[in-house]
Amino acid sequence: MCGFVGYAFEGNPPGGLLERMNATIRHRGPDGEGFFREGGIGLGHRRLAVIDVEGGRQPLYNEDESVVVVYNGEIYNFQELRGRLEDRGHRFATNTDTEVLVHLYEEEGESFLPRLNGIFAFALYDRKRRLLMLARDPVGVKPLYYGIVDGGVLFGSELKALAACERFSRKIDPEALSAYLTLEYVPNPMSLYRDARKLLPGHALILEGLRERVFRYWDWPPIEPFAGDYDSAQEALRDAVRTSVREQMISDVPLGVFLSGGVDSSVVADSAVAAGGDVQTYSIGFEEPSFDESGFARRTAEHLETVHGDRLFSERELLEGLPGILASMDEPLADPSLLPSALLSAFARESITVALGGDGGDELFAGYPTYWVHRLHP
Repeated sequence: MCGFVGYAFEGNPPGGLLERMNATIRHRGPDGEGFFREGGIGLGHRRLAVIDVEGGRQPLYNEDESVVVVYNGEIYNFQELRGRLEDRGHRFATNTDTEVLVHLYEEEGESFLPRLNGIFAFALYDRKRRLLMLARDPVGVKPLYYGIVDGGVLFGSELKALAACERFSRKIDPEALSAYLTLEYVPNPMSLYRDARKLLPGHALILEGLRERVFRYWDWPPIEPFAGDYDSAQEALRDAVRTSVREQMISDVPLGVFLSGGVDSSVVADSAVAAGGDVQTYSIGFEEPSFDESGFARRTAEHLETVHGDRLFSERELLEGLPGILASMDEPLADPSLLPSALLSAFARESITVALGGDGGDELFAGYPTYWVHRLHP
């Protein structure tokens, strides 16, 4: 998962702030930490090693260390980008996807952002120009918060990192609270704190000194009507999903798939099997039969011939885990699925580091029964 924090101050930052901010996201990166400090700029990183386990420690630099980056995510086309950069004379010190960021910036400046295919958030600092860039992936899979304080700007992968600064106000934003009570989540760009915001998906924030500039680098492309017949449309969709899943299976550590037995996670598992090799799938169930869907997952795993693991949880175990799950959240979220998702993640983490899931499939393909109501609307 990884995570990063940082700040930009006009003068000296509060003593020990970077370490305190980084400590709040320790759970995001058990495999190490790193820091960069220069003048009023500070960057901190917690690492979950996935690609180039030994050599991918962050912060990470370009050849002359004039550009430095801390990063969370995965860039699926990094090997293609790296090849082009090497052809242009760039020298790489690691095999990570992270390092393409500093070389792309060195080559193209801030205009390189649309070339990234992946899920990511990062903070990049140009030491010569004293320019700080924050960027978030096109659809906002990876989180990135920022906030203004007296004399500076704070940022991080989690909201609690900003709250580690004594200058940061914890006053609640009443508009954000109202939105939560209406929508059951806090929408972009608001946060529950008045003085913090989420960087919008597909956007970047540039700081030169403390002059702030936010711009959109990506937008949804126009949707063109499909020219083929129904059968060719099915084939095109299948190829698109399988390509997406295959690209996300690049990993130097054990990888698996969360499997509920529903359509979306089953499609992901099927696509992983089609990519080749043994696929590990994971599911959980509950002693209360009305909440237990593990049987569907087992039948799907048998059909796909995956290496399947499942575990049954009791009501007591669920309640005992609730305080820790809630403590890990930055903002309230009225989605009860977060509880089984957290339990499933902890169970799968016993044997794998990276997991693919089907979240978003029902929204994208209108799978929930409630979506069908719209067909009745005139």
